[in-house]
Amino acid sequence: MAIISSASTKLTWILAPLLVLATATIRVHGQPPSTSGFISLDCGNRNTTPYTDSSIRGIQHQSDVGFVEGGLTHQIAAVYMAGAPYESQKTLRSFPNGSRNCYTLPSTPGKKLVRALFTYGDYDGLNRTMDGSPFLFGLHIGANFWEAVNLTSWDPSSTIWKEVLTVAPGGSVSVCLINFGTGTPFVSALELRPLQDSMYPFVNSSVSISYFRRIRFGQATDFITRYPLDPYDRFWEGWSFSYNTYPWMTLNTSSPVRRLPGDNTFQVPEGILQQASTLDTNYSFFEINVAVGPNLDAKNLQLLPIFHFAEINISNQNRRFDIYSDNDLLFPDFSPSRFQADSMHENGQFLHNPTATFLLNKTRSSRLPPLINAFEVYSLVRMDNLTTDADDVNYMKEVKKHYNLARINWNGDPCSPREYSWEGLTCDYSKRNQNPRIVAV
Repeated sequence: MAIISSASTKLTWILAPLLVLATATIRVHGQPPSTSGFISLDCGNRNTTPYTDSSIRGIQHQSDVGFVEGGLTHQIAAVYMAGAPYESQKTLRSFPNGSRNCYTLPSTPGKKLVRALFTYGDYDGLNRTMDGSPFLFGLHIGANFWEAVNLTSWDPSSTIWKEVLTVAPGGSVSVCLINFGTGTPFVSALELRPLQDSMYPFVNSSVSISYFRRIRFGQATDFITRYPLDPYDRFWEGWSFSYNTYPWMTLNTSSPVRRLPGDNTFQVPEGILQQASTLDTNYSFFEINVAVGPNLDAKNLQLLPIFHFAEINISNQNRRFDIYSDNDLLFPDFSPSRFQADSMHENGQFLHNPTATFLLNKTRSSRLPPLINAFEVYSLVRMDNLTTDADDVNYMKEVKKHYNLARINWNGDPCSPREYSWEGLTCDYSKRNQNPRIVAV
């Protein structure tokens, strides 16, 4: 037996999701998937002419002008320009004024992936990430808290990203940066990707899920795999960049790996399912430690793990294993199907897992050690704050436009959450489970 975990490897896991070490250059045959509905904002870019980043084939980027009010535009320091993973990480927009500043992304009702990327790049010459003081700010999705962005003690050249799967309630999605008083909020890029409504069935108007880790196993040539291999442009981190030595073993196949007919729940790309990681046969279990990091409260952490398996070993030897979350047995005596995707999760149940560890343990009857092809982990985002009545919001937009009003805090949702309601408005919250109404201006 062996526990594939140590202090050094755990440190690598903490760093891995936040450092974009290489761009994704994936070659596929034929036309790339459709990018209809994609929005890719290069924040702080003053050039309003759309462009295509050579490192992300087929995705067009545009300036954030017209999607946000206020803010200041900047470029990262010249010394970091050459190392920027994407063109969009060379510029940014900061928000030194106001407690909340919001982007409005046009959309259609339904499930969406929203991603924000941040590259500090010492744009202000203050070396804020390395000066020893806290540097963090918040993110809201709509009227609800999404996650904190903690850049304290990070290398200025590092790129981090935050991602949420959510339901767009109407014709737009709002993404807000929240000033905690511990550093000026900024953003380098904002991206929106449509998802099929059959995907991630536990995401609804009351529950969104925030990206914690998304890993592809086996051998990967790029640290991040994304579009066009994944038509939904999800970021998949390469496990082999952290664990690529004995006793780890990689498997791959050119044979088709299929989903069950009608199973559109996760739609893991076939190119990812055709790769897997396992162990030398002298080992019986491995642990996946996804590291809590500085942004989340470990004691109250609720995680939703999703395991993706496909047996791609051409031999007919028996492979069976138990799957644990921390010390809790989730799936006993599991055997992956041959060349068919099996996605295992607890029916959308969020699990208390303060150590953020998962264990795959070979059963006594198994001839082979565990195998895994891909793994997703999400944390819970509660969508408890109802947005302001849509008619009232549209009315206030007309008022702002007619009177050419440009108050600093008149952006985002007018009434919700309460602590960020617009100055000068009186909102009625008395009707429980109903959208707040504006009753006086």
